[in-house]
Amino acid sequence: MKPDEIRKVEAYLRKSFKAADLEIRPLARKSDSAEVYLNKEFVGLLAKDTDEDELSYHFTMTILDIDLE
Repeated sequence: MKPDEIRKVEAYLRKSFKAADLEIRPLARKSDSAEVYLNKEFVGLLAKDTDEDELSYHFTMTILDIDLE
């Protein structure tokens, strides 16, 4: 993902989750994915998707059962 894309999506997620310390870090070997961190802790993946000339971003967060205890 390009730096300008990351900045835009990062600003959107920060506003949506009211989380100023949310950070998106690009992956070195993937141009369509990035990692999402909150308080410097990995929380999920962000994927860029272009389908039928429409651009979207998918945020995936896995919640383990041990995290719920």
